[in-house]
Amino acid sequence: MPEDKKKNLLIYNLLFVAICAGIFLFLWNAPPETTAHLPHDNKHEQLMAMEKKEAEKHCSECHGEGKMPLPKDHPPTYRCLFCHKRTEIR
Repeated sequence: MPEDKKKNLLIYNLLFVAICAGIFLFLWNAPPETTAHLPHDNKHEQLMAMEKKEAEKHCSECHGEGKMPLPKDHPPTYRCLFCHKRTEIR
Protein backbone atom coordinates (compact mmCIF):
# COMPACT_ATOMS: atom_id res chain seq x y z
CA MET A 1 0.00 0.00 0.00
CA PRO A 2 1.41 3.41 -0.93
CA GLU A 3 2.45 5.72 1.88
CA ASP A 4 -0.25 8.32 1.07
CA LYS A 5 -3.04 5.73 1.36
CA LYS A 6 -1.68 4.54 4.72
CA LYS A 7 -1.57 8.11 5.98
CA ASN A 8 -5.14 8.78 4.80
CA LEU A 9 -6.36 5.53 6.35
CA LEU A 10 -4.76 6.47 9.69
CA ILE A 11 -6.35 9.93 9.57
CA TYR A 12 -9.80 8.48 8.83
CA ASN A 13 -9.46 5.94 11.63
CA LEU A 14 -8.37 8.60 14.13
CA LEU A 15 -11.22 10.85 13.02
CA PHE A 16 -13.69 7.98 13.48
CA VAL A 17 -12.36 7.24 16.98
CA ALA A 18 -12.51 10.94 17.91
CA ILE A 19 -16.14 11.22 16.74
CA CYS A 20 -17.13 8.05 18.61
CA ALA A 21 -15.40 9.34 21.77
CA GLY A 22 -17.22 12.66 21.43
CA ILE A 23 -20.60 10.94 21.10
CA PHE A 24 -19.79 8.70 24.07
CA LEU A 25 -18.83 11.68 26.26
CA PHE A 26 -21.94 13.59 25.22
CA LEU A 27 -24.19 10.67 26.19
CA TRP A 28 -22.22 9.95 29.38
CA ASN A 29 -22.77 13.51 30.60
CA ALA A 30 -26.50 13.56 29.77
CA PRO A 31 -28.69 14.60 32.69
CA PRO A 32 -30.54 11.86 34.58
CA GLU A 33 -34.12 11.07 33.66
CA THR A 34 -36.46 13.19 35.80
CA THR A 35 -39.88 12.41 34.34
CA ALA A 36 -42.06 10.29 36.60
CA HIS A 37 -42.85 6.79 35.37
CA LEU A 38 -46.41 5.65 34.87
CA PRO A 39 -47.56 4.44 38.29
CA HIS A 40 -48.07 0.71 38.61
CA ASP A 41 -51.30 0.84 40.62
CA ASN A 42 -54.90 -0.28 40.20
CA LYS A 43 -55.87 2.84 38.25
CA HIS A 44 -53.12 2.35 35.67
CA GLU A 45 -52.96 -1.46 35.58
CA GLN A 46 -55.20 -1.72 32.51
CA LEU A 47 -52.78 0.49 30.55
CA MET A 48 -49.79 -1.77 31.15
CA ALA A 49 -50.96 -4.47 28.73
CA MET A 50 -52.10 -2.09 25.95
CA GLU A 51 -50.06 -0.78 23.07
CA LYS A 52 -48.73 2.74 23.76
CA LYS A 53 -50.98 4.54 21.26
CA GLU A 54 -54.07 2.73 22.57
CA ALA A 55 -53.17 3.39 26.22
CA GLU A 56 -52.56 7.10 25.56
CA LYS A 57 -56.18 7.50 24.41
CA HIS A 58 -57.30 6.77 28.00
CA CYS A 59 -55.06 9.31 29.77
CA SER A 60 -57.40 12.25 29.21
CA GLU A 61 -60.21 10.40 31.03
CA CYS A 62 -58.52 11.23 34.36
CA HIS A 63 -55.89 13.86 33.51
CA GLY A 64 -56.70 17.27 32.12
CA GLU A 65 -58.78 20.33 32.82
CA GLY A 66 -61.21 19.94 35.68
CA LYS A 67 -59.84 16.55 36.68
CA MET A 68 -56.27 15.89 37.80
CA PRO A 69 -54.78 19.07 36.32
CA LEU A 70 -51.43 19.05 34.57
CA PRO A 71 -48.86 21.82 35.11
CA LYS A 72 -49.25 24.85 32.84
CA ASP A 73 -45.90 24.15 31.15
CA HIS A 74 -46.78 20.48 30.47
CA PRO A 75 -46.16 19.38 26.86
CA PRO A 76 -49.05 18.24 24.64
CA THR A 77 -50.91 15.29 26.12
CA TYR A 78 -51.28 13.14 23.03
CA ARG A 79 -47.94 11.36 23.66
CA CYS A 80 -48.07 10.66 27.41
CA LEU A 81 -46.12 7.41 27.31
CA PHE A 82 -43.30 8.95 25.30
CA CYS A 83 -42.07 10.58 28.54
CA HIS A 84 -43.94 8.67 31.25
CA LYS A 85 -42.48 5.22 30.69
CA ARG A 86 -44.27 2.11 31.89
CA THR A 87 -42.55 0.22 34.68
CA GLU A 88 -42.27 -3.51 35.06
CA ILE A 89 -43.13 -5.31 38.26
CA ARG A 90 -40.01 -6.46 40.02
